[in-house]
Amino acid sequence: MSDAEWALVRDLPPVPGRLAGRSGRPEGYRHRQMIDAVRYLVDNGTKWRAMPSDFL
Repeated sequence: MSDAEWALVRDLPPVPGRLAGRSGRPEGYRHRQMIDAVRYLVDNGTKWRAMPSDFL
């Protein structure tokens, strides 16, 4: 995902609880990484388990 594309969708994912003043576990993945992984799945039609290790 390019920086220009990310700028358009940056505010769409929910704000993590710990940043919104609520308690909770820290997130294990960044939102941009998750969106990149979903886009990879949609583009390639592969199963989640078959994804390259750099997405996991």
